[in-house]
Amino acid sequence: MQTVIRTYSGKGAKELFDVLEKRASDVEEMLRSIKGLVSYTLARSGDGGFSVTVCEDKAGVEESVQKAKEWIAKNAGNTGAGAPQISAGSVLVHVK
Repeated sequence: MQTVIRTYSGKGAKELFDVLEKRASDVEEMLRSIKGLVSYTLARSGDGGFSVTVCEDKAGVEESVQKAKEWIAKNAGNTGAGAPQISAGSVLVHVK
């Protein structure tokens, strides 16, 4: 399994997470279309938030990054949030 963490902070990040919270069902629908999706978590932090996506393989993680980018551009581009800091890697332990 592979995972990617996208962290949004700084200008517009809080507003972005306001939009994501209001449109949570749309976000969930978009993510469920990703082949090999294992889990997804969206969390708010002090100055924005982060998402954690786990997929069966690297292709799923890459698809999730692209779809998230497209969804934000289309639905929350007016927030002014910058590109996220992205961390990705192989899953060592996954508990559900």
